[in-house]
Amino acid sequence: MMTENIFQVMLQNRRNLHAILTKTSKDKLLKIPKGFNNNVYWNIAHTVITQQILIYKFSGLQMHVPDNLVDKFMKGTVPDGTASDEEMMMIADFLISTAEWLIEDYNTELFKTFKEYTTSARVTLKNVDDAIAFNLFHEGLHIGQISLLLKHLA
Repeated sequence: MMTENIFQVMLQNRRNLHAILTKTSKDKLLKIPKGFNNNVYWNIAHTVITQQILIYKFSGLQMHVPDNLVDKFMKGTVPDGTASDEEMMMIADFLISTAEWLIEDYNTELFKTFKEYTTSARVTLKNVDDAIAFNLFHEGLHIGQISLLLKHLA
């Protein structure tokens, strides 16, 4: 059973990412600095998509995000340096809504099954609680990458 604090940390991380996404210029969000293979925007969108895959898809549930965003930002993808304003607003909305839906769905015990999955970090997720905990770690890695990218864009 997840503690309320895990969800509060997740929500605060998402608010922090939302602030970066909505307060940073589009040029900065999309720029890929020399020596990097992605940008701030890709890292933010990737956290939204990965949460949906790790928690909803592996629980056999419908993801809340459209397939075109999954295809564009899932693991193994690279940014093309473009994004429409509409897409960026959609990602901004999903940052908060997907976190809130997760809390609601978890508290109403929506997650009944889970397909065991071993991550690229060699962590095996056996249930939704493992997936939620790992997702928080994963988002932390990307927040670190975003901080590094922002320093190179300053």
